[in-house]
Amino acid sequence: MSRYAAAHASPQGAGDSRPTALQIVKDEGMEGKLKGKVIVITGTSSGIGIETARALSTTGATLYLTARNVIKAKAALADILEPSLTEFIELDLESFDSVRTAARTILAKTDKVNILINNAGIMAVPDLQFTKDGHELQFGTNHLSHFLLFQLLKPALLAASTAEFHSRVVNVSSSAHRLNGINESDNYDFQKGGYNAWVSYGQSKTANIYMASEIERRYGSRGLHATSLHPGGIATGLSKYIPEAEIVAMLENETLIKTLKSPEQGAATTVWAAIGKEWENKGGKYLANCAETNSGNDDGNISGTDYVSHTYNAESEARLWEDSLKIVGLTDDQ
Repeated sequence: MSRYAAAHASPQGAGDSRPTALQIVKDEGMEGKLKGKVIVITGTSSGIGIETARALSTTGATLYLTARNVIKAKAALADILEPSLTEFIELDLESFDSVRTAARTILAKTDKVNILINNAGIMAVPDLQFTKDGHELQFGTNHLSHFLLFQLLKPALLAASTAEFHSRVVNVSSSAHRLNGINESDNYDFQKGGYNAWVSYGQSKTANIYMASEIERRYGSRGLHATSLHPGGIATGLSKYIPEAEIVAMLENETLIKTLKSPEQGAATTVWAAIGKEWENKGGKYLANCAETNSGNDDGNISGTDYVSHTYNAESEARLWEDSLKIVGLTDDQ
């Protein structure tokens, strides 16, 4: 059982006794212990990305922090980061070219990456929109661009892995993946119609889980591990597409309000996956509340933290991997 199980048993709202990201670093005894290590984090200009970077900066690692708006990210983190150990990289996840440029920039500065945290994302885009490369916006932003970034940084992740410190990939997914799995190979972009904001988001978050599980299957034996996670319900800019009436209704739900986390708490499971001793030499699991999740019902409840029947599916994971390689224009070099 997780050491944090009791803290999560009866939540009382943001700022309650549930752990923060910084508490995880302290509890794991990792303050100042990652000097010389390299961590890459996407989406560090807002929300839990800021708090993930804030907490991991205390480990002494060198941080490569990506954001579409670098000025915003620098302003958000100016007070807590060591300039000599921090690099800000422009990355627009709506563009494969931007992903490639960001990866080149990182690899020009380091040939080893110890931890990659795919944190950035968008949620519940109300109408069918597309990335600069012509892919459905949520699937392209949340999955395809992170998949491409991983592939480009993969040699550095493998090169960094040692017997003492295996490399890790952490994909921030969501309980919204419980809504549905992934579409058929010829319908990832809803070419056949039927676009729905939450179905699309659910697909992209399932894809985050499948990617992590497949990384573990393919590269775990080579010292590169991956996990995925649900960070919890957090009031951040991620909810900007949700209609105001829906938000008002949520805020009137006292039970729901009690489950909400602060951004500092919302980053805790990410940090636990990234540096926790529990995940030193293994992965391939979907996490929530600083614990491995349990099997739950296929009820479509996006507030549930358990995994469902499609959360783990080796056949779909492999299919998505191969399809994603083709989409981003790469071949696998296992």
